[in-house]
Amino acid sequence: MLNRSLYGLKQVPCAWYSRFVTCLLSLGFVEAKSNTSMFIYRRGNDIMYLLYVDDIVLTASSDGLLRRTIDALQQEFSMKDLGPLHHFLGLSVTRQHGSMHLSQRHYILEILERAGMSDCKPCSTPIDTHSKLSANGDPVDDATDYRSIAGALQYLTFTRPDIAYVVQQVCLFMHDPRMPHLALIKRILRYLHGTLDHGLLLHRTDPSALVVYTDDDWAGCPDTRKSTSGYGVFLGDNLISWSSKRQQTVSRSSAEAEYRAVANGVAEASWLRQLLLELHSPLTRATVVYCDNISAVYLSTNPVQHQRTKHVEIDLHFVRERVALGHVRVFHVPTSSQYADIFTKGLPTSIFMEFRSSLNVRPSTVLTAGEC
Repeated sequence: MLNRSLYGLKQVPCAWYSRFVTCLLSLGFVEAKSNTSMFIYRRGNDIMYLLYVDDIVLTASSDGLLRRTIDALQQEFSMKDLGPLHHFLGLSVTRQHGSMHLSQRHYILEILERAGMSDCKPCSTPIDTHSKLSANGDPVDDATDYRSIAGALQYLTFTRPDIAYVVQQVCLFMHDPRMPHLALIKRILRYLHGTLDHGLLLHRTDPSALVVYTDDDWAGCPDTRKSTSGYGVFLGDNLISWSSKRQQTVSRSSAEAEYRAVANGVAEASWLRQLLLELHSPLTRATVVYCDNISAVYLSTNPVQHQRTKHVEIDLHFVRERVALGHVRVFHVPTSSQYADIFTKGLPTSIFMEFRSSLNVRPSTVLTAGEC
């Protein structure tokens, strides 16, 4: 009875985490500064990574080191070795031909069943090219149900970057959902029903290059005229980070909106560079940032502070500092190759599918290029 009472105390998670960290430190692990859930072990040529978020993911440079560490943890705590990674926090991991496919198929089926759309008709894209949600329309009958499904879709974006933009759009109106917003959620679910087996494919690639694509939809919100920023970060050929988010302030020009998107992408790249450094895999080349606005590219290196750019001075100095240090290089990319478009607006079906494939969102049965 005493153990049950102690387990219910608010201090228990903190006490458990403190004990767990103390054990890891005694085994020689070091807590990463860039991600406090990550612990790193390095002794000579031996290296090991441990990620702790409710469950534990552990990988090492040798089977012997991995086995010894698991045995040491099992002596200290009551835990099971579930073998090679196949499920983690609701994510399904499938290994195929030297790659890993991350998907949430069962999670999608649960959402569809909860929404009563298990037998819905699929559609090819999650949003059309003309949809711009506003606060207008009749209120939905059940706002709680709307919020529940919209929140569930947010977790789904961990393996489905192709729906990041449209999920961001429906989540903007969780405080007061209207019928057009509910109609868009139903379209997302129809799209997911037709792409149940799609997920994020990660394969072996050269990890020395970090490439960022940034874009924005200037003044896209019909109510506030705020812009939507998006970025996708590739390590080698693998998409490892992405975002779709409405900017906090109104931008007075497309160049300003684009530059804010560049600043967001550079900030993410700076964090990833630091994380890779702590993982003992430092990048040897500058991060390349692609933007389809020539004025924003010029602003990243132009040392002259114009009157019209004073209100974005922090973003200007932040990006220019990274450029001056040699950590970042900003280049122009044509719109036809701007993969971040998928994070900022609805696209025609052919372009959407092309960009979706470029983000490595594919069915689990698709082989990567060069495999047989």
